[in-house]
Amino acid sequence: MTCKANFLPFVLAKHLHAKLFTNQVVQLPTRNGYGDGLVLAGRQNPDVVVLCCDLTESTRSLAFQKEFPNRFVEVGVAEQNMMGLAAGMAAYGKVPFASSYAVFSPGRNWDQVRVSVAYAEANVKIAGAHSGISVGPDGATHQALEDIAITRVLPNMVVLAPCDAHETRKATLAAAAHHGPVYLRFTREPSPVLTTPRSPFMIGKAQVFRTGTDATIVACGPLVYEALLAAECIAGNGAAQRILRDRYPALTARLTQSALPGHTRERAQTVTVWTPESIRDLLSDIGRRDIEVINSPSVKPLDADTIAKSAAKTGRVVTVEEHQITGGLFGAVAEALAPRCPVPILPIGMPDSFGESGEPRELLEKYGMTAPFIIQAIGRLLS
Repeated sequence: MTCKANFLPFVLAKHLHAKLFTNQVVQLPTRNGYGDGLVLAGRQNPDVVVLCCDLTESTRSLAFQKEFPNRFVEVGVAEQNMMGLAAGMAAYGKVPFASSYAVFSPGRNWDQVRVSVAYAEANVKIAGAHSGISVGPDGATHQALEDIAITRVLPNMVVLAPCDAHETRKATLAAAAHHGPVYLRFTREPSPVLTTPRSPFMIGKAQVFRTGTDATIVACGPLVYEALLAAECIAGNGAAQRILRDRYPALTARLTQSALPGHTRERAQTVTVWTPESIRDLLSDIGRRDIEVINSPSVKPLDADTIAKSAAKTGRVVTVEEHQITGGLFGAVAEALAPRCPVPILPIGMPDSFGESGEPRELLEKYGMTAPFIIQAIGRLLS
């Protein structure tokens, strides 16, 4: 079967951070990029306004409030009211950014998002903080693992999941410039800064962060780093392999000495505990392979051409996301490839489960979203 793909993607390897696989790589929460982007958007466009639900520090909208106090609205703990206000302000020519935790917005106020924003094609930007399971100790009630699904399903809605703080800043500016509804998700925990200030960003475009011929990884959000780490380890990059060797003895000790509640501690026994030896054996079984890594910050519209071009070349795909497997990036990629380039696809993400309280790294390990699990999935496809 011939796979239809005729789009030449951006090839961004030269735009990645030069010290990505060293201890000198900078780590920042992606929410910091949202805060920086808001201020820049406010300076560029006097119609940009920000609404928040008593979470100015957590969403990083505080800097905008300080610089533009007359263009900031503190709604209080009232996410449904916030979305109605934002839709009304958009009707009068403003560019509102409605900021809250993702479980509350678009979670709690989804009806207002659906009718007042998406159906009305209102020029509202929805900013969802604390997305994914890496919120950690906040627990299942505050871990947004369904937000991509409930926004991606809405007509007219753009859905963005940037990989680092730089890309989140650019995504915020792109959202401000785009006329129409946008959902932007970002995270609380520090994560590696992969890109540089010069790395391009466009709504609807994916970026090939690493070229390869044996398999394709399509990832979004901070887990793009884990995808790159997995690919570099499979390729025999000694620096990347050292990161994994150094990571897991300490993690094993934390899991063993966990102070989590009893029921959680018991469930933690089911975590696959990696060791330098088990990782070495895993890589040895696969052998040295060349893996393509695609960063897909624009989950909707998805860059189906770039992904199909890669799938046609490699013949196998792994998707990686800090979100439910159902309805997220995996679904978007499968829907795009099924009619044009059907290849085997394996998902890495939340396996139809709610989260729980714990340290972010422990939870990512427990639910199988780190580099060794990606390597394992690649091995399954190659075999």
